[in-house]
Amino acid sequence: MSKLSCSENSFTPIDIFIEQVDIKGQYIQLAAPIQLSGQLNISELLALYPINEASDQSLIQIGIDEAGRGPLLGSVNVAAAILPATWSGLIEEQPLLSTPLSILTDSKQLSEKKRDILYPLVQQNAVGHIVADIPAAVIDQVNILQATMLGMRLCAEVLLRSVAKYLNAMDKRHFEVLIDGNRCPDLDYGALALSGIERSAIDCQAWVKGDARHTSIAAASILAKVSRDKTMYALDAQYPEYGIAKHKGYPTRAHMEAVATLGVLPEHRRSFAPVRKALES
Repeated sequence: MSKLSCSENSFTPIDIFIEQVDIKGQYIQLAAPIQLSGQLNISELLALYPINEASDQSLIQIGIDEAGRGPLLGSVNVAAAILPATWSGLIEEQPLLSTPLSILTDSKQLSEKKRDILYPLVQQNAVGHIVADIPAAVIDQVNILQATMLGMRLCAEVLLRSVAKYLNAMDKRHFEVLIDGNRCPDLDYGALALSGIERSAIDCQAWVKGDARHTSIAAASILAKVSRDKTMYALDAQYPEYGIAKHKGYPTRAHMEAVATLGVLPEHRRSFAPVRKALES
């Protein structure tokens, strides 16, 4: 039996600021806080992922993707999503047919209009979702690859721990953590075990172009991309002369001309060569 009755409708908000991280037993003070926000519908999760009586197990897929590794400006955003069990699977097998997410695929293959339509639909229909905002200062501190992997790790761990709060030792649920890319983050399996999820219950898989293969990764790609675009539009309102709404931080000619003329913003990634050169000139 689970700790929460499936008849209850429980939306658990996730809103966390992380200022320190434990990396291989060493605590690192981050140059700026990482914010993670989202929600978990635990009653839906328990209802849609029932224990299989034959195997006494249930498999939950968590898709994870990022947006914003290449830009010179702003955060990199990482997102994770758990879709209903019957919606989770390979896109080519069309598990989303006749669902509100029927047009969902890799966010890069969709127009901004379609992404904006899908964004609230993913939030409303996902069993659980979370977005991590890793600011430029952290990217400069640890480099973009490590910042992205850290965001993926935190999204997975926070979502797993949030689920674990509502399970007990009799709930033998297993998790597939599906990562878009060619490597998995180094999860803190010790901390997860203390939360009740053993290492043997977690299968982390890296999928190159996974956002075009798995529905859960595609859902995460929408959350990551649109949430990052929202921060770019907010920066555009703050610094309209930089044209951020058009280039979204990427090193376009217009962006580089604005930096040369107006200077480097606090939100620029100083470790990136074009920004570093602008600071030195």
